[in-house]
Amino acid sequence: MNPQRRLTVRVARIWRQTPHILAFELTHPWGRPLPGYEAGAHIDVHMPGGFSRQYSLALAPPAAAPVMSYLIGVKREAASRGGSASMHERVRTGDLLAVSAPRNTFPLCPQAAQHLLLAGGIGITPLLAMAQALAARGANFRLCVFARSREHLAFADALRAPALAPRLRLHLDQGEAAERIDLHALLAERAPGAQLYLCGPGGFMQAVRDAARHWPEDALHAEYFAAPADADQSAGQPFTLRLAQRGISVPVAADQSAVDALRQVGIDIPVSCQQGLCGSCVVPGDGAGAEHHDFCLTASERQTRLALCCARAKGQELVLQL
Repeated sequence: MNPQRRLTVRVARIWRQTPHILAFELTHPWGRPLPGYEAGAHIDVHMPGGFSRQYSLALAPPAAAPVMSYLIGVKREAASRGGSASMHERVRTGDLLAVSAPRNTFPLCPQAAQHLLLAGGIGITPLLAMAQALAARGANFRLCVFARSREHLAFADALRAPALAPRLRLHLDQGEAAERIDLHALLAERAPGAQLYLCGPGGFMQAVRDAARHWPEDALHAEYFAAPADADQSAGQPFTLRLAQRGISVPVAADQSAVDALRQVGIDIPVSCQQGLCGSCVVPGDGAGAEHHDFCLTASERQTRLALCCARAKGQELVLQL
């Protein structure tokens, strides 16, 4: 399935999860199956006002049945640039929306002996689907959910399901001391073969990374909603892209992205978030020769892949397998 393919879906249901989070169930307009996906996947949602945002799918796909709906959670951000406001204020049950086919830059590690899932706030969406998928296959996992209070706990009904409840730990900022998790104690020792998955707001992500500094980088898997505040967004030096399969070279200016340089010569690379978060612009290439500024690739993936919206060359040339 081409992740750039656009689908038309109907908003089948909207219901409130917390004071600031709505859940949206999306179905095919004629009741047909939707493209399948794996836990951790997300879709691009094109909404009224010309906005497009990425939302994780918050429901594990059925193991042996067609996918009949997508479930997403949308938090109304106070500093919204229009996306979450559009979903909350303009989208209604019965509306038709354009979405992309699902794509997954945040997959479960199939060979992991243990999975530790840490969700902060609306970050529960991809990790809920992961927990459901892991429970269905009888895998060894633990799901830790951090929320301000029970009132702010999204998808609480799903978390109470018998398959998840025994594997769930809640951290409530406004709860009793017993309802809080010490991140440093939780992550002090890494079990053999354990993999860590985290998703949530920037402060939460940084706190988890600080507590897990001693974990191998390839054991950490993160899904960001926005580039961290201290992310390096500065322009670099000019360089040349060498497209090995086409046998051509394309200059990239100091204040230009590789995606824009390629577009000028008629080569379109799919882009969406343009912050290195969603993975839509990832291409094969000499990752070892690149400065990586993305948040969607692991250290090992960066050896052979690049997120072109934000990658630059370490030297004068960057080789792509395009």
